Amino acid sequence: MIWRWLKTRRRRWLLAEPFPSSWLVYLERNVAHYHFLSPTEQAKLRDDLRIFIAEKNWEGCGGLEMTDEIKVTIAAQACLLVLGLDHDYFSHVKSILVYPHGYRVPEDDGTGTLVVNEEEFLLGEAHYRGPVIVSWSETLKDSRDPGRGHNLVFHEFAHQLDMLDGLINGTPPLENAQQRLRWRDVMAEEYQSLIDASGEGRATLLDQYGTTNEGEFFAVATECFFDRPVEMAERHPRLYQLLRDYFRQDPAARCRQKRQHRDRSAKIDEEAERF
Repeated sequence: MIWRWLKTRRRRWLLAEPFPSSWLVYLERNVAHYHFLSPTEQAKLRDDLRIFIAEKNWEGCGGLEMTDEIKVTIAAQACLLVLGLDHDYFSHVKSILVYPHGYRVPEDDGTGTLVVNEEEFLLGEAHYRGPVIVSWSETLKDSRDPGRGHNLVFHEFAHQLDMLDGLINGTPPLENAQQRLRWRDVMAEEYQSLIDASGEGRATLLDQYGTTNEGEFFAVATECFFDRPVEMAERHPRLYQLLRDYFRQDPAARCRQKRQHRDRSAKIDEEAERF
């Protein structure tokens, strides 16, 4: 009880300070999704990422020097996932390890000897009650240039949501039996559809890496939900609605609203040029 009170007080003190101006520059320059949020959502994301940054151990690996820009860019995307959820800032994730690019991990060759595959590079990992590991170059590319359906931070932190109940099965903790039943039905159907399309060589909106297992399917679907929401809502409406209700966010509506605002502004500029 005392520990919880102290943590709450520390968070209040932290949020009482002005948001660092340099951090706002990093947000606006590096996190394209930030511009689609409402002012209220932006303010909440700024608060959330400050707490997230303060409560994690950040470590640069492979010669990478850890900077505030790296922390803000990663934290903003992780916190965007849970912007609509009741959460505790991924408290089970204690450390964020960041490599400059892809990295290699030694593997057991079956005899107890660790060997390194010189041809295989990893871009990220999520460990149960352990660190999240990401490539900075990949993170920055995904964050600045959305719309490709790929986002490393979304993917790895979706795994962390999946692991909250101690299982890695593509099903995060849900509110009730009705939601669990709906989740099972929709996810099973969409997962099998992706497997069938992949087997037949058909192009898919969802990354076919999602055919690996149910856990990877949830992570891939999460990437697409936030990164290509309009296309998902049109082509996979049941899956989109399921994730919309789970995350309590509607990124497709945000994109449409942003597009309408941009179109109105362009029309006003056109009319102004006539006079």
